This record gives sequence, structure tokens and C-alpha cells, in this order.
Amino acid sequence: MTTGDFWGQDAAWQEWMRALGSQRMHHAWLLAGARGLGKKAFARAAASELVGHLPGSEIDAEAHPDIHILTPLPASDDDAKKKADGKPYQTKRNISVDQVREMIRKLATRPTLGDRRAIIVDPADDLEKGAVNALLKVLEEPPAGTYFLLLAHQPGRLLPTVRSRCRVLRFAPLNEDALGAMLVREAPEADEAARQAAIRAAQGSPGLARTFVAQDLGAIHDLMVRILQNGDRDYALRGGLSREMGMRPTRDRQLAAIELARAVLLAQLGETAGHQQLAIIEAYQSLSQLLVRAPTYNFDAGVLIMEIGGLLASSAMPRERRA
Repeated sequence: MTTGDFWGQDAAWQEWMRALGSQRMHHAWLLAGARGLGKKAFARAAASELVGHLPGSEIDAEAHPDIHILTPLPASDDDAKKKADGKPYQTKRNISVDQVREMIRKLATRPTLGDRRAIIVDPADDLEKGAVNALLKVLEEPPAGTYFLLLAHQPGRLLPTVRSRCRVLRFAPLNEDALGAMLVREAPEADEAARQAAIRAAQGSPGLARTFVAQDLGAIHDLMVRILQNGDRDYALRGGLSREMGMRPTRDRQLAAIELARAVLLAQLGETAGHQQLAIIEAYQSLSQLLVRAPTYNFDAGVLIMEIGGLLASSAMPRERRA
């Protein structure tokens, strides 16, 4: 894995590598920053460097016996089967205290292949209250050779006692020039208009920029902005959204459209106040809930895009009822 997997975070990677080469490696690290900045890829690459591998080779962090990853489990037995089959599945809302306790039990033995092991908590924002307390105890007295990588999209949600035991690596949004350079390199086939639309909508997130370009959402972005700014009383713009989405959009395209709508709302949030700001926050929360359900629910594509357009329209005109 290379730093291309977490574009623009070279400073964080260099800090991690310097720490690995030092005599006093801190035992707990907080990877802090918004979604889409590469924290997941960074954590797995950092863990691979920590446990050690031959030059030029790569480690599968998901399968390595000395890399333990805590992430929300499948929501049900049916979802667990979908995960095993490589299909989209729904997860539980939180990382449970039982998961943390099971991880702690594993720490009673020595690392399997070397003298170091990594614990990735992805994301630490999603720990249950009891799980946070259990994790805090092991952070206070970590076993020898055990290092923690806690991912946090909203570090302020973590207990101060957890944050105080971690060395922070901050993942900053990329500026427009950096995002443009990334897209030229990774998506040379995309036209300039598509890249510029992705850059505007991504709000500094390379992950979102890649998704928006890959799904060719430039025209959809422009329609969403128009709906949010002017409303859509005659449904003409929502009809345009439906046509641009296509008759049978893939699940990935539908998810990308929801992410794009959230990005459009966030971009507008700082320029509004009062009732419209509250309407934007409410619409953003509704889209976030929709994003959680969409991977596993069989939404009709036409109904889904009208729902997205309705939320945008209700934000532009608070008295307009959702479609």
C-alpha cells in the first residue's frame, strides 16, 4: 500500500514513519479528520509497517494475526451471510463492549509472528459507552508491544481521557489544487467540467472526489445546487435529476448521489442562517439515515432520487413539503 491510497496525507505518513524509527514509539494514536480523507487506508498501511514485512511485499491487514480490527459487526445473521458472500450488508450502529473485551482477551498472549501487534478501532466514534470504558483501561496499561490506532471522524465525541492518552495525527482536507492534481492523475479520462464539479462538491475529501468523478455526477451536482438555491415548485429540476440518474442506476451510483446531496447541503450551510439553516440540518440528517439504509434496502431508483430532490427543495423553501 502506498501513500496514493491516502492522497495528500504525506505529512501524517512521515510522522508515523519517524515514530516507527524512534526508540520511544507512543502506544496509542488518534487518526482525526473528516470522512473520505484516507484514514482507513492509512491505518491499515501503518499497521502493516508496524508489524513488519519484507521490502517490496504487502500485508493483508484484514487477515494478519497480529493486526486486530474492531469495526461494527453485521446487523443480523442474514447480514453476516451477505458479508461472507461479498454482498452489501448493514452493520450495527456501534462497536460493542463484547468486541472490546474479546480483543483484550487476545492481548493476554504474545504476538503471533513478531514482537508487535496493532489494534485498529474503526471508527472510535462508534464505540458503545461500555466499550469506551473497557478500551480506556487497556489504553492506560497497554501490554508490551501493543499499539492502538483509533480512527475518529469527530474526535470531540471521544472522552477527554481517551484523547489525552493518544498522540494525534490530523488528516486535513485537501485544497482545490491538490484535489485537481489527484483527479488528473487518477481519472485522466474525465473531462474538466466533471473534475471541477467533483472538486467543488467534495469539500476537500479525495474519497468523495474520486466517487463523484467515477460516477460522472457533474450534471447532477449542478441540478442539486439549483434546487437548493431556487427550490423546485414545478418538479422540473427533480425530473432532470431522474433523467440524469438513468433508468437503472447501479447501487454505487445511488449511494454516490446521496453523498453528493449531503455535500451540496454542507457547502450551503455556512452561507445561511435561521429557518433555512435548520431546514438544511434536518435534510442532512435525513440523507444520512437514507445513506445507512440504502446499501441493503431495495429502493426504487426513481423514488430514491425524488426523495433526495425533495429534501433539497425543502431546504431551499422551508414551507415546501417533501415529495
